[in-house]
Amino acid sequence: MVKDRKIPYATQWISAGDVAAVSGALKSGWLTQGPGVREFEEKAAGYCGAKYAVAVSSGTAALHIAALAAGFKAGDEVITSPITFAASANCILYSGAKPVFADIDKRTYCIDPLKIKSAITRKTRGIIPVHFGGHPCEMPKVQKLARENGLKVIEDAAHAIGATYGYRGREFKVGSCAHSDMTVFSFHPVKHITSGEGGMVTTNDEGLYRKLLLLRSHGITRDASLMEKKGEGPWYYEMVELGYNYRVSDFQCALASSQLDRLDGFVRRRREIVEMYNSSFRDTKELVTPYEKPGSQSSYHLYVVQLRSIDRKKAFEALSARGLGVNVHYIPVYTMPYYRKLGFKMGLCPAAEGYYKKAITLPLYPKMSDEDVEYVIRAVKDTMDALKA
Repeated sequence: MVKDRKIPYATQWISAGDVAAVSGALKSGWLTQGPGVREFEEKAAGYCGAKYAVAVSSGTAALHIAALAAGFKAGDEVITSPITFAASANCILYSGAKPVFADIDKRTYCIDPLKIKSAITRKTRGIIPVHFGGHPCEMPKVQKLARENGLKVIEDAAHAIGATYGYRGREFKVGSCAHSDMTVFSFHPVKHITSGEGGMVTTNDEGLYRKLLLLRSHGITRDASLMEKKGEGPWYYEMVELGYNYRVSDFQCALASSQLDRLDGFVRRRREIVEMYNSSFRDTKELVTPYEKPGSQSSYHLYVVQLRSIDRKKAFEALSARGLGVNVHYIPVYTMPYYRKLGFKMGLCPAAEGYYKKAITLPLYPKMSDEDVEYVIRAVKDTMDALKA
């Protein structure tokens, strides 16, 4: 065994081309609010197959302005998944609305459309399905429920850029908004591509697009068609919405744009690693490996296994001692102290709670070598054998 080996659960992969792209942006004279932002937006929208894209300072900022653009407000209810990062639900609170948690599918760990249906009330105004770990939710079913009940749909695709799903003989990219009003991405360093910090909203709705642009930048516009006063002068602008400073810089977008060129390769490598894991763990009875729904292609942001009977804490500590940067994704959001103060209680989503008790995230990132992967496999198998004895 190699001593003192450290393999994180995820990390970025910065190339010489990425560095050159950022250097070029820094030398361009535009650090922020320049052409680099728009160039990245157009490139990302084209990749996803959406008409519009709005780049912002983080995935959380993207969720926030998407919730506001959707019109969520006090008195509304918005349904989302409990197995996600807190921002997926927090953005509902930011808008003044109430989060409602629908339980997960036990195989994909994504939100269960049947549970969404049972959670809809007269107060429901939206659904935020989370493509957990890179696996697409059942978006056609989600969209059908939304249309039947007049709801807005915001896909939380922070894990899922590069993922696809099939429907009626066609393949759809996550982010195309083929079955939603908006899709949100994150470009944090552990995600598929990074801008350091950053996020994006894609949409096919021009009205939503214009609203998102305003919300990103203080609600201020120089577009004469949106202003009350006409012909005031070239210096003139108006604040027409209560917006935020969620702008992203040109050099961040230069990095993300360069990374986007490598995205398909990143996804292929992630899937290769997953196949190595799945093949090696096939006969390890203690582990439940990830499920991929037929017709879907996960972009595998995460590789999560569940333990059938071994104590999760002991397994976590043993794997950590072997140098594996294991993690747990996620603690059900409504069990957090802040949400319990809002009245949420244990037992709300049994599948999510059962999943959480047994889940461990293993290292997965494109920069992993085959040797790294084999080390993880050996460490996991050795640990399972030791803890079963």
